[in-house]
Amino acid sequence: MATNESISIFSSASLAVEYVDSLLPENPLQEPFKNAWNYMLNNYTKFQIATWGSLIVHEVLYFLFCLPGFLFQFIPYMKKYKIQKDKPETWENQWKCFKVLLFNHFCIQLPLICGTYYFTEYFSIPYDWETMPRWYILLARCFGCAVIEDTWHYFLHRLLHHKRIYKYIHKIHHEFQAPFGMEAEYAHPLETIILGTGFFIGIMLLCDHVILLWAWVTVRLIETIDVHSGYDIPLNPLNLIPFYAGSRHHDFHHMNFIGNYASTFTWWDRIFGTDSQFNAYNEKMKKVEKKTE
Repeated sequence: MATNESISIFSSASLAVEYVDSLLPENPLQEPFKNAWNYMLNNYTKFQIATWGSLIVHEVLYFLFCLPGFLFQFIPYMKKYKIQKDKPETWENQWKCFKVLLFNHFCIQLPLICGTYYFTEYFSIPYDWETMPRWYILLARCFGCAVIEDTWHYFLHRLLHHKRIYKYIHKIHHEFQAPFGMEAEYAHPLETIILGTGFFIGIMLLCDHVILLWAWVTVRLIETIDVHSGYDIPLNPLNLIPFYAGSRHHDFHHMNFIGNYASTFTWWDRIFGTDSQFNAYNEKMKKVEKKTE
């Protein structure tokens, strides 16, 4: 009975979204995107698309999304939004981070990306334009991937903080007490694999088109670079997402090396009480702000 009701609710929601979608004006970018997608399919093999295409998407988006936070350090007006104002970014730290990133991206992540083609072939994941899902289906599946990844990240991240193994693996990621966007994937190779597994679980369960791989990469990079940015921007649209953790939530984790273990949402930290110190800190800061007003 409950199952039938759930199916009915989801069916109604799906019909409602489809109706709203039918009322929206035609996307002017759809035709150019379609032409570019078909050009890619006609001129490159599936292996090239799944492997080198995925690598290019990751590298371009990663450093593109890091760019605003990188530029903020040169804009005096943005300094008031920096969370740890007493710990400015340094060229030395950013250069060190960049070198480790290149190693992780090309020596750890690239071999994993090479498996993408074989994954799509084994599970008959389509590449063609005709079967590409609508935007709201992609959005829903990306949300599902985010929930799965966040759950995996919370428990494995918390495990990596265990005193017996912390210094061997996760300590590298905490080398910079005040995080910055580019540091999002600065980690021990084992951590890249352990926490990165959560990224692929959602893909394995929910992927019905190769576009989801790139859409989910995009969503995940936006989120992880944002929470590592070190800046709490008031008009950040991501803060409108219910239960979104945000930069202040994760910055506290880097500042204190404890609590706030989730990557994207706050519910696991709330359920297990691992955000208690963060909540106490927030209350303290609010009192300080009131006194200075």
